[in-house]
Amino acid sequence: MVAALRYAAKLLAGGDLMQPNQLKRRDLITLLGSAAAAWPLAAHAQQAERVRRIGVLLPATADESQFQAWVGSFLQELTLLGWSVGDNVRIDTRWATANATEVRRHAAELAALAPDVILAHGASSVLALLPMTSTVPIVFPVALDPVGAGIVDSLARPGGNVTGFGGFEYGLGSKWVEHLKEIAPGMVRMAVLRDPANPGGPALFGIIQAVATSLKVEVTPVNMRDADEIERAVSALARSSLAGLIITPNPFATVHRDLIIALAAQHSLPSVYYDRSFVAAGGLMSYGPDFLDLYRRAASYVDRILKGEKPRDLPVQAPVKYETVLNLKTAKALGLAIPEMMLVRADEVIE
Repeated sequence: MVAALRYAAKLLAGGDLMQPNQLKRRDLITLLGSAAAAWPLAAHAQQAERVRRIGVLLPATADESQFQAWVGSFLQELTLLGWSVGDNVRIDTRWATANATEVRRHAAELAALAPDVILAHGASSVLALLPMTSTVPIVFPVALDPVGAGIVDSLARPGGNVTGFGGFEYGLGSKWVEHLKEIAPGMVRMAVLRDPANPGGPALFGIIQAVATSLKVEVTPVNMRDADEIERAVSALARSSLAGLIITPNPFATVHRDLIIALAAQHSLPSVYYDRSFVAAGGLMSYGPDFLDLYRRAASYVDRILKGEKPRDLPVQAPVKYETVLNLKTAKALGLAIPEMMLVRADEVIE
């Protein structure tokens, strides 16, 4: 098309119009006008064909089924929004595990690629990215207290290059205590398994402790730095009668999921988790946001950013779907009778 425009302009400027098979002057004017009109459309098509790059940073291993499902939900929604992997978008995924050093290393790798946007799970992943880039947009599908963690200025006006979805509220802590007490009314002790490095961890534990105290339940924090620490703490708790477990959201809970569930079964400890994947694997019950929905909604923010919007203009949103999941087989093994009202309220009952 460029060649046609140049050729027509040359002839109009005084080229030889008398040669055989040459167009008449009025035809050349028509050619030039048509080509000029088509030029913006061609330029737009070339721009639309540019492959966009999305980085994904996950504090898990590549074989972690729950993260695979969440990312699958994200990719499915991207497809519905018109993005096709290998066609107009490329995905660079880093499975960083729960190790802080590995998370920082993979964060640096992704930032160096200068993608159009990065999807980062959890406050810890976002905090690892922030020192690496202040320009690449970052979207988190879930994070505990993003304001308190220092990754956004406010929920309504995030500021900077980060936005996303809250995922967890501190009020969930009170729900976990209440649900566990409802299932096992005689419970007087609870251990709270947590990540000591989680920026929102102390505040969440404070909420749990306040509600537990009002229900005459003693709570003890258990750090989840490694498997031995978890096993020692849970075994010590099991020596006390009428005890239970609350597992708070953090990458180490995912890493040690099977161990935690096995210890709870071994020591007959009623336990409440933050995600249904624990219950599907044999845990007693869970209450928390619908992660599949959060990842779908995160895809909509990524789409808007790829189309030109800025993270600072996209408010941090709260979950709109929460779900209660119960495992009746586990309840029976623990000798627990799930209250009828809890069964009615449950979104899913695994038998």
